[in-house]
Amino acid sequence: MDPAGFLLTALLIALIAFVATVLVRSVRIIPQARAGVVERLGKYQRTLNPGLTLLIPFVDRLLPLLDLREQVVSFPPQPVITSDNLVVSIDTVVYFQVTDPRAATYEIANYIQAVEQLTITTLRNVVGGLNLEEALTSRDQINGQLRGVLDEATGRWGLRVSRVELKAIDPPHSIQDSMEKQMRAERDRRAAILTAEGTKQSAILTAEGERQSQILRAEGQAKAAVLKADGESQAIQKVFEAIHRGNPDQKLLAYQYLQILPKIAEGGSNKLWIIPSEVGEALRGIGGMIGNVAQAAEGQAPEGRPAGPAPAEAREEALEEAPGASLEEDARAFEEQAAAPTQLDLEAQGYLGASPAEGDDGAGSPYAGPRP
Repeated sequence: MDPAGFLLTALLIALIAFVATVLVRSVRIIPQARAGVVERLGKYQRTLNPGLTLLIPFVDRLLPLLDLREQVVSFPPQPVITSDNLVVSIDTVVYFQVTDPRAATYEIANYIQAVEQLTITTLRNVVGGLNLEEALTSRDQINGQLRGVLDEATGRWGLRVSRVELKAIDPPHSIQDSMEKQMRAERDRRAAILTAEGTKQSAILTAEGERQSQILRAEGQAKAAVLKADGESQAIQKVFEAIHRGNPDQKLLAYQYLQILPKIAEGGSNKLWIIPSEVGEALRGIGGMIGNVAQAAEGQAPEGRPAGPAPAEAREEALEEAPGASLEEDARAFEEQAAAPTQLDLEAQGYLGASPAEGDDGAGSPYAGPRP
Protein backbone atom coordinates (compact mmCIF):
# COMPACT_ATOMS: atom_id res chain seq x y z
CA MET A 1 0.00 0.00 0.00
CA ASP A 2 1.19 3.44 -0.86
CA PRO A 3 2.53 5.27 2.24
CA ALA A 4 0.75 8.46 1.15
CA GLY A 5 -2.56 6.63 0.81
CA PHE A 6 -2.12 4.96 4.18
CA LEU A 7 -1.44 8.29 5.84
CA LEU A 8 -4.49 9.84 4.21
CA THR A 9 -6.67 6.98 5.38
CA ALA A 10 -5.39 7.30 8.94
CA LEU A 11 -6.05 11.05 8.97
CA LEU A 12 -9.55 10.46 7.67
CA ILE A 13 -10.29 7.95 10.40
CA ALA A 14 -8.91 10.26 13.07
CA LEU A 15 -11.06 13.13 11.76
CA ILE A 16 -14.17 11.00 11.87
CA ALA A 17 -13.41 9.93 15.45
CA PHE A 18 -12.78 13.55 16.47
CA VAL A 19 -16.06 14.71 14.96
CA ALA A 20 -17.93 11.89 16.71
CA THR A 21 -16.34 12.80 20.03
CA VAL A 22 -17.19 16.47 19.59
CA LEU A 23 -20.75 15.62 18.77
CA VAL A 24 -21.09 13.35 21.78
CA ARG A 25 -19.64 15.95 24.13
CA SER A 26 -21.57 18.81 22.62
CA VAL A 27 -25.11 17.38 22.50
CA ARG A 28 -26.65 16.29 25.81
CA ILE A 29 -30.23 15.23 26.72
CA ILE A 30 -31.45 15.90 30.29
CA PRO A 31 -34.29 13.59 31.46
CA GLN A 32 -37.41 14.86 33.23
CA ALA A 33 -37.09 15.55 36.99
CA ARG A 34 -33.35 15.75 36.62
CA ALA A 35 -31.01 18.71 36.65
CA GLY A 36 -27.40 19.19 35.54
CA VAL A 37 -24.74 21.69 36.52
CA VAL A 38 -22.37 22.91 33.75
CA GLU A 39 -18.88 24.15 34.57
CA ARG A 40 -16.90 26.13 32.00
CA LEU A 41 -13.21 25.95 32.55
CA GLY A 42 -13.80 24.77 36.13
CA LYS A 43 -16.30 27.50 37.04
CA TYR A 44 -20.06 27.25 37.46
CA GLN A 45 -21.64 28.34 34.20
CA ARG A 46 -25.35 27.32 34.30
CA THR A 47 -27.91 24.70 35.37
CA LEU A 48 -29.35 22.52 32.66
CA ASN A 49 -33.09 21.87 32.66
CA PRO A 50 -34.75 18.78 31.18
CA GLY A 51 -34.47 18.65 27.38
CA LEU A 52 -31.83 18.92 24.60
CA THR A 53 -28.81 21.18 25.18
CA LEU A 54 -25.48 21.91 23.52
CA LEU A 55 -22.12 22.20 25.20
CA ILE A 56 -18.75 23.45 24.04
CA PRO A 57 -16.53 20.42 23.81
CA PHE A 58 -13.42 20.44 25.93
CA VAL A 59 -14.54 23.71 27.53
CA ASP A 60 -17.81 22.88 29.26
CA ARG A 61 -18.12 19.97 31.69
CA LEU A 62 -21.42 18.49 32.84
CA LEU A 63 -21.46 17.30 36.44
CA PRO A 64 -23.51 14.19 37.52
CA LEU A 65 -27.23 14.77 37.26
CA LEU A 66 -29.24 15.51 40.38
CA ASP A 67 -32.61 13.89 41.12
CA LEU A 68 -35.24 16.56 41.76
CA ARG A 69 -37.86 14.11 43.04
CA GLU A 70 -38.67 13.76 46.74
CA GLN A 71 -36.38 11.22 48.29
CA VAL A 72 -36.87 8.94 51.29
CA VAL A 73 -33.92 8.06 53.45
CA SER A 74 -34.18 5.61 56.35
CA PHE A 75 -31.45 5.89 58.94
CA PRO A 76 -30.35 2.99 61.15
CA PRO A 77 -31.49 2.85 64.82
CA GLN A 78 -29.75 5.33 67.05
CA PRO A 79 -29.36 5.03 70.85
CA VAL A 80 -30.86 8.03 72.62
CA ILE A 81 -30.84 8.76 76.36
CA THR A 82 -34.06 10.16 77.84
CA SER A 83 -34.36 12.56 80.78
CA ASP A 84 -34.96 9.65 83.19
CA ASN A 85 -31.65 8.04 82.13
CA LEU A 86 -33.08 5.29 79.95
CA VAL A 87 -31.47 4.33 76.66
CA VAL A 88 -33.95 3.88 73.83
CA SER A 89 -33.31 2.93 70.23
CA ILE A 90 -35.04 5.18 67.67
CA ASP A 91 -35.40 4.62 63.91
CA THR A 92 -36.03 7.71 61.78
CA VAL A 93 -37.20 8.31 58.21
CA VAL A 94 -36.56 11.65 56.45
CA TYR A 95 -38.44 12.89 53.35
CA PHE A 96 -36.55 15.64 51.49
CA GLN A 97 -36.27 17.15 48.01
CA VAL A 98 -33.53 19.01 46.11
CA THR A 99 -34.82 22.45 45.26
CA ASP A 100 -31.55 24.17 44.21
CA PRO A 101 -29.11 21.97 42.26
CA ARG A 102 -26.33 24.59 42.42
CA ALA A 103 -26.52 24.85 46.25
CA ALA A 104 -26.80 21.10 46.64
CA THR A 105 -23.63 20.77 44.55
CA TYR A 106 -21.43 23.56 45.94
CA GLU A 107 -22.77 24.23 49.48
CA ILE A 108 -22.50 20.69 50.86
CA ALA A 109 -20.22 17.84 49.90
CA ASN A 110 -22.68 15.00 50.68
CA TYR A 111 -26.12 16.26 51.54
CA ILE A 112 -27.53 12.79 52.42
CA GLN A 113 -24.86 12.19 55.03
CA ALA A 114 -25.32 15.72 56.31
CA VAL A 115 -29.07 15.17 56.73
CA GLU A 116 -28.45 11.92 58.57
CA GLN A 117 -26.03 13.42 61.07
CA LEU A 118 -28.19 16.48 61.60
CA THR A 119 -31.20 14.25 62.24
CA ILE A 120 -29.31 12.20 64.82
CA THR A 121 -28.04 15.19 66.77
CA THR A 122 -31.39 16.98 66.68
CA LEU A 123 -33.21 13.80 67.76
CA ARG A 124 -30.93 13.40 70.77
CA ASN A 125 -31.51 17.00 71.79
CA VAL A 126 -35.28 16.71 71.52
CA VAL A 127 -35.70 13.28 73.14
CA GLY A 128 -33.13 14.09 75.84
CA GLY A 129 -35.58 16.59 77.36
CA LEU A 130 -38.39 14.02 77.59
CA ASN A 131 -38.89 11.01 79.79
CA LEU A 132 -39.73 7.58 78.42
CA GLU A 133 -43.49 7.92 78.70
CA GLU A 134 -43.45 11.33 77.03
CA ALA A 135 -41.16 10.05 74.29
CA LEU A 136 -43.53 7.18 73.58
CA THR A 137 -46.65 9.35 73.52
CA SER A 138 -45.26 12.53 71.89
CA ARG A 139 -44.23 11.36 68.45
CA ASP A 140 -46.03 14.17 66.66
CA GLN A 141 -44.28 16.73 68.83
CA ILE A 142 -40.88 15.13 68.16
CA ASN A 143 -41.57 14.95 64.43
CA GLY A 144 -42.52 18.62 64.30
CA GLN A 145 -39.39 19.76 66.17
CA LEU A 146 -37.12 17.62 63.99
CA ARG A 147 -38.70 18.91 60.80
CA GLY A 148 -38.36 22.53 61.89
CA VAL A 149 -34.66 22.20 62.75
CA LEU A 150 -33.78 20.18 59.63
CA ASP A 151 -35.69 22.45 57.26
CA GLU A 152 -33.99 25.52 58.66
CA ALA A 153 -30.53 23.97 58.48
CA THR A 154 -30.87 22.35 55.05
CA GLY A 155 -32.44 25.38 53.35
CA ARG A 156 -29.06 26.86 52.47
CA TRP A 157 -28.02 23.48 51.06
CA GLY A 158 -30.72 23.62 48.43
CA LEU A 159 -32.84 20.99 50.18
CA ARG A 160 -36.39 21.03 51.55
CA VAL A 161 -37.25 18.57 54.33
CA SER A 162 -40.96 17.80 54.05
CA ARG A 163 -41.45 15.20 56.76
CA VAL A 164 -39.57 13.42 59.54
CA GLU A 165 -41.08 10.26 61.01
CA LEU A 166 -40.03 8.03 63.88
CA LYS A 167 -40.33 4.42 62.73
CA ALA A 168 -39.87 2.79 66.13
CA ILE A 169 -38.92 3.63 69.70
CA ASP A 170 -37.56 0.51 71.40
CA PRO A 171 -36.94 0.75 75.16
CA PRO A 172 -34.74 -1.83 76.95
CA HIS A 173 -36.14 -5.33 77.44
CA SER A 174 -36.46 -4.89 81.21
CA ILE A 175 -38.49 -1.73 80.67
CA GLN A 176 -40.62 -3.51 78.10
CA ASP A 177 -41.41 -6.27 80.61
CA SER A 178 -42.34 -3.68 83.25
CA MET A 179 -44.53 -1.84 80.78
CA GLU A 180 -46.28 -5.06 79.79
CA LYS A 181 -46.96 -5.88 83.46
CA GLN A 182 -48.25 -2.36 84.02
CA MET A 183 -50.54 -2.57 81.02
CA ARG A 184 -51.76 -6.00 82.12
CA ALA A 185 -52.49 -4.68 85.61
CA GLU A 186 -54.29 -1.68 84.14
CA ARG A 187 -56.44 -3.94 81.97
CA ASP A 188 -57.21 -6.17 84.98
CA ARG A 189 -58.18 -3.09 86.99
CA ARG A 190 -60.49 -1.86 84.26
CA ALA A 191 -62.02 -5.32 83.92
CA ALA A 192 -62.61 -5.48 87.69
CA ILE A 193 -64.19 -2.02 87.64
CA LEU A 194 -66.46 -2.96 84.76
CA THR A 195 -67.43 -6.21 86.51
CA ALA A 196 -68.19 -4.34 89.73
CA GLU A 197 -70.24 -1.76 87.84
CA GLY A 198 -72.18 -4.52 86.12
CA THR A 199 -72.82 -6.30 89.44
CA LYS A 200 -73.91 -3.02 91.02
CA GLN A 201 -76.31 -2.21 88.21
CA SER A 202 -77.67 -5.77 88.31
CA ALA A 203 -78.23 -5.58 92.07
CA ILE A 204 -79.92 -2.19 91.75
CA LEU A 205 -82.21 -3.39 88.99
CA THR A 206 -83.00 -6.59 90.91
CA ALA A 207 -83.80 -4.65 94.08
CA GLU A 208 -85.90 -2.19 92.12
CA GLY A 209 -87.81 -5.05 90.51
CA GLU A 210 -88.38 -6.75 93.88
CA ARG A 211 -89.56 -3.46 95.39
CA GLN A 212 -91.99 -2.88 92.55
CA SER A 213 -93.17 -6.49 92.80
CA GLN A 214 -93.75 -6.18 96.57
CA ILE A 215 -95.56 -2.87 96.11
CA LEU A 216 -97.82 -4.33 93.44
CA ARG A 217 -98.39 -7.48 95.52
CA ALA A 218 -99.23 -5.40 98.59
CA GLU A 219 -101.59 -3.23 96.57
CA GLY A 220 -103.26 -6.34 95.16
CA GLN A 221 -103.63 -7.89 98.63
CA ALA A 222 -105.02 -4.61 99.99
CA LYS A 223 -107.55 -4.36 97.19
CA ALA A 224 -108.46 -8.05 97.64
CA ALA A 225 -108.92 -7.55 101.39
CA VAL A 226 -111.08 -4.49 100.77
CA LEU A 227 -113.19 -6.36 98.22
CA LYS A 228 -113.46 -9.38 100.52
CA ALA A 229 -114.49 -7.17 103.43
CA ASP A 230 -117.03 -5.41 101.23
CA GLY A 231 -118.41 -8.78 100.12
CA GLU A 232 -118.63 -10.08 103.69
CA SER A 233 -120.25 -6.85 104.80
CA GLN A 234 -122.80 -7.06 102.04
CA ALA A 235 -123.43 -10.75 102.84
CA ILE A 236 -123.92 -10.00 106.55
CA GLN A 237 -126.19 -7.12 105.71
CA LYS A 238 -128.28 -9.27 103.39
CA VAL A 239 -128.52 -12.07 105.97
CA PHE A 240 -129.46 -9.55 108.64
CA GLU A 241 -132.13 -8.05 106.43
CA ALA A 242 -133.42 -11.52 105.48
CA ILE A 243 -133.64 -12.56 109.14
CA HIS A 244 -135.52 -9.43 110.08
CA ARG A 245 -137.84 -9.76 107.11
CA GLY A 246 -138.62 -13.36 108.17
CA ASN A 247 -139.36 -12.24 111.78
CA PRO A 248 -138.11 -15.46 113.48
CA ASP A 249 -139.63 -16.51 116.81
CA GLN A 250 -137.89 -17.73 119.95
CA LYS A 251 -138.24 -21.39 119.02
CA LEU A 252 -136.29 -21.04 115.75
CA LEU A 253 -133.55 -19.05 117.45
CA ALA A 254 -133.26 -21.69 120.18
CA TYR A 255 -132.95 -24.43 117.58
CA GLN A 256 -130.23 -22.56 115.68
CA TYR A 257 -128.41 -21.90 118.93
CA LEU A 258 -128.34 -25.63 119.71
CA GLN A 259 -126.92 -26.37 116.25
CA ILE A 260 -124.03 -23.93 116.71
CA LEU A 261 -123.00 -25.10 120.20
CA PRO A 262 -121.43 -28.48 119.11
CA LYS A 263 -119.20 -26.64 116.64
CA ILE A 264 -117.76 -24.57 119.47
CA ALA A 265 -116.41 -27.73 121.12
CA GLU A 266 -114.77 -29.05 117.96
CA GLY A 267 -110.97 -29.40 117.88
CA GLY A 268 -108.49 -31.61 119.71
CA SER A 269 -106.89 -28.69 121.57
CA ASN A 270 -110.10 -27.62 123.34
CA LYS A 271 -109.62 -28.67 127.00
CA LEU A 272 -111.96 -26.13 128.56
CA TRP A 273 -115.57 -25.67 127.47
CA ILE A 274 -117.66 -22.98 129.10
CA ILE A 275 -121.41 -23.52 128.75
CA PRO A 276 -123.38 -20.27 128.73
CA SER A 277 -126.39 -19.86 131.06
CA GLU A 278 -128.71 -19.50 128.10
CA VAL A 279 -128.35 -23.22 127.35
CA GLY A 280 -130.81 -24.16 130.11
CA GLU A 281 -133.41 -21.80 128.79
CA ALA A 282 -132.91 -23.13 125.27
CA LEU A 283 -133.21 -26.74 126.53
CA ARG A 284 -136.35 -25.96 128.47
CA GLY A 285 -137.86 -24.34 125.39
CA ILE A 286 -136.94 -27.31 123.24
CA GLY A 287 -138.22 -29.75 125.87
CA GLY A 288 -141.52 -27.93 126.07
CA MET A 289 -141.93 -28.08 122.33
CA ILE A 290 -141.10 -31.78 122.26
CA GLY A 291 -143.61 -32.43 125.10
CA ASN A 292 -146.35 -30.56 123.32
CA VAL A 293 -145.67 -32.54 120.18
CA ALA A 294 -145.77 -35.84 122.12
CA GLN A 295 -149.00 -34.91 123.92
CA ALA A 296 -150.54 -33.84 120.67
CA ALA A 297 -149.58 -37.14 119.09
CA GLU A 298 -151.06 -39.17 122.02
CA GLY A 299 -154.21 -37.08 122.17
CA GLN A 300 -153.38 -35.51 125.61
CA ALA A 301 -154.00 -31.88 126.31
CA PRO A 302 -150.92 -29.80 126.87
CA GLU A 303 -150.42 -27.75 130.00
CA GLY A 304 -153.11 -25.07 130.26
CA ARG A 305 -155.50 -26.97 127.98
CA PRO A 306 -158.44 -29.22 128.98
CA ALA A 307 -157.90 -32.95 128.81
CA GLY A 308 -159.49 -35.02 126.15
CA PRO A 309 -158.82 -35.97 122.63
CA ALA A 310 -157.13 -33.17 120.69
CA PRO A 311 -158.86 -32.09 117.59
CA ALA A 312 -157.19 -32.67 114.25
CA GLU A 313 -156.58 -28.95 113.76
CA ALA A 314 -154.68 -28.70 117.08
CA ARG A 315 -152.60 -31.81 116.22
CA GLU A 316 -151.67 -30.38 112.81
CA GLU A 317 -150.83 -26.99 114.42
CA ALA A 318 -148.57 -28.71 116.95
CA LEU A 319 -146.85 -30.66 114.23
CA GLU A 320 -146.26 -27.51 112.18
CA GLU A 321 -144.80 -25.70 115.24
CA ALA A 322 -142.41 -28.60 116.01
CA PRO A 323 -139.12 -28.46 114.12
CA GLY A 324 -139.42 -32.20 113.28
CA ALA A 325 -137.83 -35.46 114.24
CA SER A 326 -134.35 -34.01 113.68
CA LEU A 327 -134.95 -31.47 116.44
CA GLU A 328 -135.53 -34.27 118.98
CA GLU A 329 -132.37 -36.09 117.88
CA ASP A 330 -130.27 -32.89 118.13
CA ALA A 331 -131.61 -32.20 121.62
CA ARG A 332 -130.79 -35.73 122.77
CA ALA A 333 -127.27 -35.53 121.34
CA PHE A 334 -126.66 -32.19 122.96
CA GLU A 335 -127.85 -33.49 126.37
CA GLU A 336 -125.39 -36.36 126.09
CA GLN A 337 -122.47 -34.03 125.26
CA ALA A 338 -123.26 -31.46 127.94
CA ALA A 339 -121.95 -33.33 131.00
CA ALA A 340 -121.28 -30.21 133.02
CA PRO A 341 -124.22 -28.57 134.86
CA THR A 342 -125.59 -25.33 133.48
CA GLN A 343 -125.63 -22.03 135.30
CA LEU A 344 -129.40 -22.10 135.83
CA ASP A 345 -129.27 -25.62 137.33
CA LEU A 346 -126.48 -24.65 139.65
CA GLU A 347 -128.42 -21.61 140.75
CA ALA A 348 -131.51 -23.75 141.33
CA GLN A 349 -129.49 -26.23 143.41
CA GLY A 350 -127.95 -23.46 145.51
CA TYR A 351 -124.32 -23.90 144.27
CA LEU A 352 -123.98 -20.29 143.26
CA GLY A 353 -123.97 -17.91 146.13
CA ALA A 354 -121.72 -15.12 147.24
CA SER A 355 -118.73 -14.03 145.16
CA PRO A 356 -115.44 -15.87 145.79
CA ALA A 357 -113.28 -14.61 148.58
CA GLU A 358 -110.20 -12.53 148.05
CA GLY A 359 -107.28 -14.57 146.90
CA ASP A 360 -109.52 -17.27 145.50
CA ASP A 361 -108.49 -18.28 142.01
CA GLY A 362 -112.06 -19.08 140.98
CA ALA A 363 -111.55 -22.81 140.97
CA GLY A 364 -114.98 -23.37 142.57
CA SER A 365 -116.76 -21.37 139.92
CA PRO A 366 -119.03 -23.43 137.68
CA TYR A 367 -117.68 -21.45 134.70
CA ALA A 368 -114.18 -22.70 135.22
CA GLY A 369 -114.97 -26.21 134.05
CA PRO A 370 -112.56 -29.07 134.52
CA ARG A 371 -108.92 -28.23 134.85
CA PRO A 372 -106.63 -29.58 132.16
